[in-house]
Amino acid sequence: MSAAIKGNILTPAGWVHGAISFGARIDGIDGGTADPSTNADDYIIPGFIDLHVHGGGGRDVMEGGDAPHVIAAMHAKHGTTSLLATTMTAPPEDIVAALQAIGAACAAPRRGAARILGAHLEGPYINPGKLGAQPAYARAASLAELRQLGSYAPLRLITVAPEIDGHLALVRALADAGIRVQIGHTSGSYDDGVAALAHGAAGFTHLFNAMSALHHREPGMVGAALAHAEYAEIIPDLLHVHAGAIKVALRAIPRLYCVTDSTAATGMPDGDYMLGRQLVHKCLGGVRLPDGTLAGSTLTMDQALRNLVGIGLDLADASRRVSTNAADYLGESARGRLCAGNFADIVVLDRNLNIKAVYIEGEPCDLTDA
Repeated sequence: MSAAIKGNILTPAGWVHGAISFGARIDGIDGGTADPSTNADDYIIPGFIDLHVHGGGGRDVMEGGDAPHVIAAMHAKHGTTSLLATTMTAPPEDIVAALQAIGAACAAPRRGAARILGAHLEGPYINPGKLGAQPAYARAASLAELRQLGSYAPLRLITVAPEIDGHLALVRALADAGIRVQIGHTSGSYDDGVAALAHGAAGFTHLFNAMSALHHREPGMVGAALAHAEYAEIIPDLLHVHAGAIKVALRAIPRLYCVTDSTAATGMPDGDYMLGRQLVHKCLGGVRLPDGTLAGSTLTMDQALRNLVGIGLDLADASRRVSTNAADYLGESARGRLCAGNFADIVVLDRNLNIKAVYIEGEPCDLTDA
């Protein structure tokens, strides 16, 4: 069934004032180039793509079962039309159970829920000295284990600490297999970062957080990212990273994109929730371990967009940071842009950048209780 909506449509060529028609994919866009500031119509932009999602709606990816479906439905109400379900550092049996549930959710998407494109394996191949909020189950990676894990769910993104012995060779093997490798939860040096990029690493996990910091005589992993990265993810909740540091990253990294790093506490009242095997507490808009360490976020992608605009980005640039760049990074050429032939993953915003409608592959989402 075909539908059409009218407003200010963000296309790859810029804003068009007109109508977009679509079924599961976009049929076409009719109208003329326009400055959206000259009218009061809605904004129509690409659906958001979040490559780092641990939970939402009280559920955690590591629970397995139907948790990925519940999480994807909650985030869809906030404009996320595609996501990567993200695992934690954990014992092998926990990771297997989570990936089995992710694989099942990928194979059988539900109406009104964001499409789960695969898994982001954030752990356990990280540095035990840079766990952040990850439980203490870090270990070195093996290609044989990763091949086995990939039989349970599509592994689209894997975070590794490149300074761990054997990991540089692994980065090359994974990159050659078409899997995106990110540098994260790392105590590695600037040189370690440069070497990982040379071996095929493509990005950085939650830039600035859980990595060696920038110093003018020891640039660290942050320095490697700012000096050399084409892509990196960042959490723009304004708790994980100061607005000024976000602006630094925007100037340095051409295709910087945003993630939520959201947890089970997202969309829920203050209180206690699980993040993998760890208890976390939501209070004052943040999620923390008992010792005060930030433990993921309660961010949603619509709020990420508003935060970007709030620190000075125009809406078109902010939209690219929550959609297009992530799609390009993952090689999802049929998502992240509004143009004929692409999936009709669409977000409609009012003039205050609040969600009015969400379409996932052309199907409208129920925004009740968003």
